[in-house]
Amino acid sequence: MIVAIAIVRAKDLFAAAMLFAIYSLLSAALFAVLDAGDVALTEAAVGAGISTILVLAVLAMARRQERPKKGHNLLALAVVVVTGAALIYATLDMPEFGAPDNPPQVHVGPYYVEQSYPDMGVPNMVAAVLASYRSIDTLGEGFVILVAGLAVYALLATPPRRRKKRRDHGQEESS
Repeated sequence: MIVAIAIVRAKDLFAAAMLFAIYSLLSAALFAVLDAGDVALTEAAVGAGISTILVLAVLAMARRQERPKKGHNLLALAVVVVTGAALIYATLDMPEFGAPDNPPQVHVGPYYVEQSYPDMGVPNMVAAVLASYRSIDTLGEGFVILVAGLAVYALLATPPRRRKKRRDHGQEESS
C-alpha cells in the first residue's frame, strides 16, 4: 500500500517508473510466498523487467515531470468507485480462505496429489501440474514473455526519428 500511494503521489515520472518496478517485484515476492512460482516468474520478468525497460525508453523521449491538470476528473473517480464496489461485492460470495471444505481442497487438490504420478509418470507433483495439467497456461505465459521481449527489442532497436526544422516561408532566402 505504501508503494502504491507513493506511485500516485509521485510527480517525477522516472521515480514513478522505479516505484512501479518495486511494486511489481513485491508482487512477485508475494506470489512466490504463495507457492505460485510460475506467476511469480512471469510477474518479475514482464512486470518488473520488460515493462520497466519499456517505460524508461518512453521516458527518454518524453518530459520527466508530470504536467499538473486543473480541476478534478469526476468521471474517473466514479468509474473507480463503481468498479471497487463491484469487486468488493463479488468477494462476499466467496468461501472463507483456507477452509477445508473449499472446492479446491475437496476436489482438485486431492486429485492432483493422488493422480499426478499415475497420470504423468513424473515424481515431482508441481512439475506434473505445470507441464501437463496446466501446459497450455504455462505455454501461454512463455508466449507472453517472448512477445513482450520482442516488442521491447523492436521499440528500442529503432532509433527515434528527429523532426527537421521547417524553414520560415515568410522570410526570403538570399542566394
